Order: sequence, then structure tokens, then C-alpha cells
Amino acid sequence: MTLTRKAILFICLGNICRSPTAEAVFKKRSKDAGISVWCDSAGTGAWHQDERPDKRAISTGRKRGYRFTGQTSRKIEPSDFEDFDLILAMDKQNLLALSTMCPQEHVHKLGLFLDYAPHTDADEVPDPYYGGPDGFDHVIDLIEIASEGLIKAIKFDTL
Repeated sequence: MTLTRKAILFICLGNICRSPTAEAVFKKRSKDAGISVWCDSAGTGAWHQDERPDKRAISTGRKRGYRFTGQTSRKIEPSDFEDFDLILAMDKQNLLALSTMCPQEHVHKLGLFLDYAPHTDADEVPDPYYGGPDGFDHVIDLIEIASEGLIKAIKFDTL
């Protein structure tokens, strides 16, 4: 698949920890790499609709130079399946949820974010919500690795 618009949507459950972190990290990393990308994040659920990202995610991200400016939680919308070129879930549960709501003509856009991090032992970004602060560091570690892999895929047009 070739990304012409380079519009990427990151998905987790509530859109307050993992997916907004992926959005913040990827915005900075792709800009630093000289790639023009439109990215956003959403959740498969609406429990935190219109809330800011988790304070622990923001704090951990800021320590590494990432900004969460203007981010508020939202649930994925039917139009997202058409508007985005790539929709990346943080885990298999959310990927399954996406596949059940996604129109058949857009299923090819769905994937796991850590598919772009083949050199890690993980295949899912774990939910740090109920864990300690170390969980948020681990999430950013994985997201940084996957971001670099996704940037390479975009640069070399291997999506």
C-alpha cells in the first residue's frame, strides 16, 4: 500500500494513554525526519470523551521532548476509516474491535503499530493505565521503536 496523503490514526481503548502518546511521538519523530504526516489518535471506546491525555503519559512524554498540545480523547468515527490511510492499533483487542466496525473496502488500512517494530519481543503496546510510572516509560520505548520503523516504511514506500 502506498501512502499518498500520509494520514495515520493511532488507536487504543480509551485514547488517554497509548494512542495519544503514539500521536505525540510520531508527530515529532516524523517532523524530525522531514516527513509530512497528518496523524491523530482515537479510542475504540468513549469513556474519556473530550478528556486530556493521562497526566502520567504527558509527564513521561515531556521528559523526552514530546508535546501533547491540543489533544483530547475521542472515539473512532465511521469517517476515520475513509479519511486515514493507515489505522494502527496498539493491541490485538483493539485491532479486533476495529475490524468489526471497519467497512470491508478499508480493512487493508488496519494493522498493529508494533508490526513496525520487528526487532522487539513485544507485538502489542501494553496498557499502562493501572500500572506504575515505569509502564509509561516502557510504552514510550516501544512507540519510539515502532515510530522509527514506520518512518522507514514511509520513506522507502514499503507500506
